[in-house]
Amino acid sequence: MFSDLRDKVAVVTGGGRGLGLEMADALASQGSHVALLDTTSGTEIAGRIAESNGVKAISLVADVTSPDGLAAAFAEVEATLGPPRILVNSAGISIWGDAAEMPADQWRKVLDVNVTGTFLSCQAFARAVFAAGVGGTIVNVSSMSAIVVNTPQHQSAYNASKAAVDQLTRSLAVEWIGQGIRVNAISPGYFLSDMTRQFVETNPALGADWTARIPAGRMGEPSDLRGLVVFLASDASRYVVGESVVIDGGYTIV
Repeated sequence: MFSDLRDKVAVVTGGGRGLGLEMADALASQGSHVALLDTTSGTEIAGRIAESNGVKAISLVADVTSPDGLAAAFAEVEATLGPPRILVNSAGISIWGDAAEMPADQWRKVLDVNVTGTFLSCQAFARAVFAAGVGGTIVNVSSMSAIVVNTPQHQSAYNASKAAVDQLTRSLAVEWIGQGIRVNAISPGYFLSDMTRQFVETNPALGADWTARIPAGRMGEPSDLRGLVVFLASDASRYVVGESVVIDGGYTIV
């Protein structure tokens, strides 16, 4: 039990589904009150988190690429739950396609959501933390794709965006550690989110290829992220600064 997380307010972008939802629930299980920011409403999901963990939880519709939208969302979080102390940036997208044929607007969309969206969310969080005069922790969601080129799929935009998230994490960590905000990242490998699970069920050969490359012999389950996110959000990791922790079943070491 990470007792220092109790009654802290956590904001999770992309928190209405998939890995973001799992990490939000993990924080709630430690007593944190959570705000789920996503592009669609998740009021019922927030209600289930609140009831099962005995905390407060709200769902807010927000676009991470909109500074005004994020400012409004963080203002509502503070008015409803209190000053945010934890931010998990899980909102992200991937578009596959041959680099020679990828339209510029698709490239920009991936970078806009994954990099600009992460930066703007960190910025909105930092402004709220500084104004409240409290400390905070940020956990960005990067990917093992920041350091390896996944095959056989072509996803140059996604890979580039996650490499940028890693460098953004390091840059903000150095800039803000003296102001009370500690920044780190999680870099998952192949995880069976709802979307990925549906994909490998319809493309079993590709799923088998991915799994064969993982020394652990399986893809990650969303629950495998729970321990890492609460550790990085808590004071237990207080001397971990600017790291991007790979969690991939050994994929990147072979």
